[in-house]
Amino acid sequence: MISSVKQSSAAIGVADLVGRKSSSLRPRIASVAPLSPIRSPSLSLLTRKPLYLASPEGFVFGFRDGIVSAAKPRGLAFKCEAYEADGSESVEVSHQESRSATAQKVKIGIYFATWWALNVVFNIYNKKVLNAFPYPWLTSTLSLATGSLMMLISWATRIAEAPKTDFNFWKALAPVAVAHTIGHVAATVSMSKVAVSFTHIIKSGEPAFSVLVSRFLLGETFPVPVYLSLLPIIGGCALAAVTELNFNMTGFMGAMISNIAFVFRNIFSKRGMKGTSVSGMNYYACLSMLSLLILTPFAIAIEGPQMWAAGWQTAISQIGPHFIWWVAAQSVFYHLYNQVSYMSLDEISPLTFSIGNTMKRISVIVSSIIIFHTPVQPINALGAAIAILGTFLYSQAKQ
Repeated sequence: MISSVKQSSAAIGVADLVGRKSSSLRPRIASVAPLSPIRSPSLSLLTRKPLYLASPEGFVFGFRDGIVSAAKPRGLAFKCEAYEADGSESVEVSHQESRSATAQKVKIGIYFATWWALNVVFNIYNKKVLNAFPYPWLTSTLSLATGSLMMLISWATRIAEAPKTDFNFWKALAPVAVAHTIGHVAATVSMSKVAVSFTHIIKSGEPAFSVLVSRFLLGETFPVPVYLSLLPIIGGCALAAVTELNFNMTGFMGAMISNIAFVFRNIFSKRGMKGTSVSGMNYYACLSMLSLLILTPFAIAIEGPQMWAAGWQTAISQIGPHFIWWVAAQSVFYHLYNQVSYMSLDEISPLTFSIGNTMKRISVIVSSIIIFHTPVQPINALGAAIAILGTFLYSQAKQ
């Protein structure tokens, strides 16, 4: 607020300015401490800076009990007014904040749409590759190798800034990479044995494993609604499993192991990321490289080059050159969808990410059923719907 002191419109004579015993007084400046808001029916005064009032000769200001008082000679009238400062600056700042919030929402929406689309495309090509080339260990290795190569090229050409890491960073990343490797391979093994939709229905039960592991191994406690939300998750997954037409125990166990592994990956990742300044994109790149080093010797030992060569020739003879494109596409899209998901974590809260992950599974399940013409019984669809609803309730209960 800005305070001003104005003279009244009445004329002021020299005699009015000179008091009986104040002819020798000089003009004085009274400095008043910052005032708090003064509320009065006829006066509203507020200032954030010290208020300085100048008095003419014969007009003396006093300060008592925090109140400005004035001894005014007869015939001299002062009018004190207060008016608001120009609010255009605050309006402009508010408008800029509104535009910034809108831009942030649009950015998050783009992240989500890209994440879901890339994940759907990956699952389609991954299933096509596994149908023609049933070697999940090599397929998983190629996915990690492609992503690692893409990031190395990005760093070398400075398309992306290389992260600054040290030994402690890689040491903290090691358990995350182990869990990520197990979860990645287990999910690929599952999809090589059962329908994509069934794998993702079982994987929608991951929150249940997260709560159980956190409760019994880490000693964490959760509100009652969180525990209640696990009932539809577990019940829906069980209903979908027992009514699956093409049920396979290896595929079912692969999805379950993937759930457990990714729960530990998330726990280790939260601990390892504390105090680091590596972005989500670079963090996942480093994770892919370390996972590739862990996975490669196991893939060679379990499947081996001879099996890969024979299977590759069979796939080429049955599918043709398109098979090479399928392998390249599933490898590239695997890295891209995971990279975008980690980048989105830098912009959104874990709760929003959990809801987005639930919606992602719905899009993958529906699209895979349509594209691969997967037979679904009504009771099976009901189980899937209950499990996904439970996942959504879980994310809301943890808020």
